[in-house]
Amino acid sequence: MEMDLERVKRNVQQAPTEDLLDRVTVYRHGMEQAALAIIEEELRARAVSPAEVKAHAERRRAEVRFLSDGTAARCSFCHRPAIAEGWGWHRLWGLVPVFPRLFYYCNVHRPFSDVTPEGDPHLPE
Repeated sequence: MEMDLERVKRNVQQAPTEDLLDRVTVYRHGMEQAALAIIEEELRARAVSPAEVKAHAERRRAEVRFLSDGTAARCSFCHRPAIAEGWGWHRLWGLVPVFPRLFYYCNVHRPFSDVTPEGDPHLPE
């Protein structure tokens, strides 16, 4: 299957900088070289320095969950890299619990359950 480079360029130009940084760092392992070149070119056009890319890679490497094959786990609810994991119910039509499964969570979708009571203002003392 051939890659549509024009489509990749349009996608890259519309993507937020953080998403592009994630693609060239934590998701690099599973990407095509031509796509990586386009992303790196766009980051240079946005004045993102190699030092900023390296700092992003180091920060993500410390917090992101990696799968056994070395690829970064994606959030179960979006495309961001997962920083936490936990068991929950797979629900039929979003309502009926069917079976337990492992979910991966990014910093946006991470549930409160793994936050200590002292650190969570939403939990009663």
